[in-house]
Amino acid sequence: MKQFDVPALVKPDPDANATDLLIDRVAATPNNALFSLPTANGGWSDVTSSEFLSQVKAVAKGLVAAGIQPGDKIGLMCKTRYEWTLIDFATWFAGAVLVPIYETSSPTQINWNLTDSGATAIITETPDHFARFDEIRADVPDVVNVWQIDLGDIDKLAAAGTDVTDEEIERRRNLAKGSDLATLIYTSGTTGKPKGCVITHSNFVELCRNSQKAIPEVVNPESSTLLFITTAHIFARFISILCIHGGVKVGHQPDTKLLLPSMASFKPTFLLAVPRVFEKVYNSSEQKAEAGGKGKIFRRAADVAIAHSKAIDAGHVPLGLKIQFAIFDRLVLSKIRAALGGRVEYAVSGSAPLGLRLGHFYRSLGLTILEGYGLTETTAPISVNKPSNFKIGKVGPPLPGVSVRIAEDGEIQAKGVCVFDGYWNNQAATDEVFDGEWFKTGDIGKFDDEGYLEITGRKKEIIVTAGGKNVAPAALEDPIRANPIIGQVIVVGEQRPFIAALVTLDEEMLPVWLNNNGLDATWTLEQAAKHPAVLAEVQKAIDVGNAKVSRAESIRKFHILDADLTEASGHLTPKMSIKRNVILADFADVIDSMYSNSPATEGISLK
Repeated sequence: MKQFDVPALVKPDPDANATDLLIDRVAATPNNALFSLPTANGGWSDVTSSEFLSQVKAVAKGLVAAGIQPGDKIGLMCKTRYEWTLIDFATWFAGAVLVPIYETSSPTQINWNLTDSGATAIITETPDHFARFDEIRADVPDVVNVWQIDLGDIDKLAAAGTDVTDEEIERRRNLAKGSDLATLIYTSGTTGKPKGCVITHSNFVELCRNSQKAIPEVVNPESSTLLFITTAHIFARFISILCIHGGVKVGHQPDTKLLLPSMASFKPTFLLAVPRVFEKVYNSSEQKAEAGGKGKIFRRAADVAIAHSKAIDAGHVPLGLKIQFAIFDRLVLSKIRAALGGRVEYAVSGSAPLGLRLGHFYRSLGLTILEGYGLTETTAPISVNKPSNFKIGKVGPPLPGVSVRIAEDGEIQAKGVCVFDGYWNNQAATDEVFDGEWFKTGDIGKFDDEGYLEITGRKKEIIVTAGGKNVAPAALEDPIRANPIIGQVIVVGEQRPFIAALVTLDEEMLPVWLNNNGLDATWTLEQAAKHPAVLAEVQKAIDVGNAKVSRAESIRKFHILDADLTEASGHLTPKMSIKRNVILADFADVIDSMYSNSPATEGISLK
């Protein structure tokens, strides 16, 4: 069993809670911009640390005046925006606990989060959110306070709390100690009912304080970031709190269609994203170049950029490559850099592995993508790459205050400041994921000699073929999904004679690709799935994945589904991870057809 322990860089404070992070920030930089809000003319208006604290206290007073008691649970259903973090801290200042609800949640899911947590209030954002809650309102009689952001209820709360004293808010915000519950975050539920993860104040406080020390180049008062990932998920939630601790200026843009214009005006220094975002930026740039007759130039520029990054890792960049890179940097890469705002130096990537090719491409673009690894149960990060010594394809060493070990069966296990306190009202599930102090992640990985972790698969997802071959789906799926035409790919083959795959087409990129290839951009997914050119492109993507594994692990057949997999269809989680078990059950007939002689829209890979 291999183990790496990284001692904490900050002395733990068991009495501190998450509100102290904001109090300390205001004391350090009271007049620095902590947030920036979009204006009607496309600009941004800053909110200082002191102004944010004042607004937090005002909303906290409103919650107190409305009858919220210390320890009460408040549901929040809202997309990523300034008010999310405002409500988060106001809840803590009132002594209460926030229970995030994904803005895409169904009435049934809303009901579960509210009833299981014992919530007594809910804040929704839009009329649609409220309507979904209203469907199950009779089933949650304990929820007595209901507010809606788009009706101006946050301002109304602040106005209604003027009689509550500063002393009462100070008393309430100091009630919680480090070991107390800070939030209940429900897992997105790839299998079974979501479980409420008990995240403590110390999880946030100690992890923020140590993470900032680990990556000071990224998190500091000179930095800025534009958040667009849902704050209901632990990844963005943790980063939003880390930014307050580190004094980072934060803007918000939940609409990914407006992301590039917002980045151009906001000009962030670092981004938080999942690999699919980086794939989309690359693929969109390539298809745009193709449409303008410059596809070959773009691909050549990308190849040179990747070779340049690999040469840096090798310790020497040949003169000819330096010259080529300088030319393509000016012609192609600088334009992508400008589209990202022109100031982005770093990106923190999580949720899924980033392909080596993209890692090298963006590095030569001037964007260092720091891959990290973690789960809801670990308050997001267990490990993250260091800017001074990052390794493409790895997720970095353990963060300060965290220990990681690899069990005999390859499972990654962790303990330390990031690990949660267990599942809410579910001791059996808690016992199942702990081995003493060690949290069993369910993921498979390995260390290099410097303690840098590499994720190689998901323990529960390992496929064992009829021939006894163990296959990790992610190793195949990730490189295939990088193709612009591919939406999702699901590798199958449990107790089957060979590996096969279900494939969906990317609804957003498909029309662009069809147009660039002289085909009808108005085709439906079903029509496109039957065309030889589309089949050939999917086969090309499959071949790329197959090139990375042995023949016994390679995909021998694929079937293109005639509809995309979405959260609404029940096949994706809110963070866009596939619900593998649901997909296998819903498309069992299609999977069976690939292992029979019946004709289907499928290809045979000879790789």
